[in-house]
Amino acid sequence: MNVKRGSTTFLKVIIFLVGVAVLAMCIWLPEIAVRDARVHPDTAYFLIPFLVCAYGFCITFSVVLYQAYKLLNNIEKNNAFSELSLKSLKIIKKCAFTIMFLILLGIVSLRVLAKVTASDDAAGPTSLCLMGLLATSIIAAIVDALQKPLKNAPDINPKNV
Repeated sequence: MNVKRGSTTFLKVIIFLVGVAVLAMCIWLPEIAVRDARVHPDTAYFLIPFLVCAYGFCITFSVVLYQAYKLLNNIEKNNAFSELSLKSLKIIKKCAFTIMFLILLGIVSLRVLAKVTASDDAAGPTSLCLMGLLATSIIAAIVDALQKPLKNAPDINPKNV
């Protein structure tokens, strides 16, 4: 029992640290984007769509972190096979699909930007986006695989019998 509590505490600390990093990125993102728009005024009109995608990603990722924290709390309380856990997994899966949509939107924006400016090569950032898309789709598949046993778990749980 002590090992489980220690591992969930460790994961909670990691979630907290990642949340702080996302918050820091949200704070400094407009400053970085404005600085880049001043350096490259010919692409400054991509500032607003970039910030919308970036903040949409940050907000969605923050929701995922909060739901993962709630899921860890349920695991600590021995309620891993509950409706609350299932609801958290559903929200995480929806957020994963939202993040995949935002990444695809970012890829399209990068490709359009590369065509408009003709001097930029978008292969590097596009490949990074595709890696993020792969990682997010793997997470969505894992969450879907975890959801299926949880849907049947209340029938097996002796507390409900």
